[in-house]
Amino acid sequence: MPVSPHPAPKSAASTAPTPRPKVETRLVAPMPGVIWMYEKNLGDEVHKGDVVLILEAMKMENLITAPVPGKVVALLCKEGDRVKKGAVLAVIG
Repeated sequence: MPVSPHPAPKSAASTAPTPRPKVETRLVAPMPGVIWMYEKNLGDEVHKGDVVLILEAMKMENLITAPVPGKVVALLCKEGDRVKKGAVLAVIG
């Protein structure tokens, strides 16, 4: 009579849930301008629609808001910096 092999016991690592990939959202400059002021600091929690920073362009203050909820994980410019259109200003993770 043939002997059927027993399945190997599962290790603890294989039963742990796989971590979800971290999704980060970049806030980019919609136009060239100057970083006027950051309303949020590194590590702050934000809700969708919260103002993260103010970009001054053509003598107007443009509110750059969070498109998603999360935490500010990077501020890539400082107040007074000139930025080009498409420059990454902050990251929400």
